[in-house]
Amino acid sequence: MSAPNPLLSDNVPSNILSLLDRLHEESLNQESIITRADYAAPVIHSNMKDKFIALEQDKCHFMYQIIKSIGGKNIVEAGTSYGVSTIYLALAVAANIKATGGAGIVIGTEHEVEKAAKAKEYWAECGDVVSGVIDLRVGDLRETLKEALPDTIDLLLLDIWTPMALPTLKLVQPNFRAGSVVIADNTIASAAEYKELLDYIRAPGSGFTSLTLPYNKGLEMCVYSPQ
Repeated sequence: MSAPNPLLSDNVPSNILSLLDRLHEESLNQESIITRADYAAPVIHSNMKDKFIALEQDKCHFMYQIIKSIGGKNIVEAGTSYGVSTIYLALAVAANIKATGGAGIVIGTEHEVEKAAKAKEYWAECGDVVSGVIDLRVGDLRETLKEALPDTIDLLLLDIWTPMALPTLKLVQPNFRAGSVVIADNTIASAAEYKELLDYIRAPGSGFTSLTLPYNKGLEMCVYSPQ
């Protein structure tokens, strides 16, 4: 029996579901021929420049559920790529806005101009329910996230080159509330590369509680609980 898709229960339009299935399949096909050496510096940027490297579909379903459960309306995604996971984030934010009113935004970040342009095409296919709640910032996120963030960030997704993970968290953390969530991908397979981030969030007095979820290659879920 296949795992349930929470988007089906929320009556997400079939054209969006079909697009997501197609994009996940393309991403998996690309990843099947990528080796660990392709992720090494300094070749990682050239090797990954045209690759999806999308968050797996079951992880995206989990993200969707988490955002809905916390009523999240302001999200930051570090590492948008072709914007597959961004669609789930936007759908969850749109659902929360519809349920309780108010405004919300998904702030995406992408360094590659070509990827950003393609992501916008996919979002346009989904319609305003997705494209209408996304603010994509193109360039070095250490600059693009310095200003114009919502006063409160409900969730930060870290699906990015690992050396950028901790600097991104430190940029966004001042805007967290009690109960804000941080999700980092591949924290089992890339535990060594994530050492600085994991040491930071697991340190006594950090204000975070952290749990490694047993998804493929690991998924770290952190909740901000400042003392």
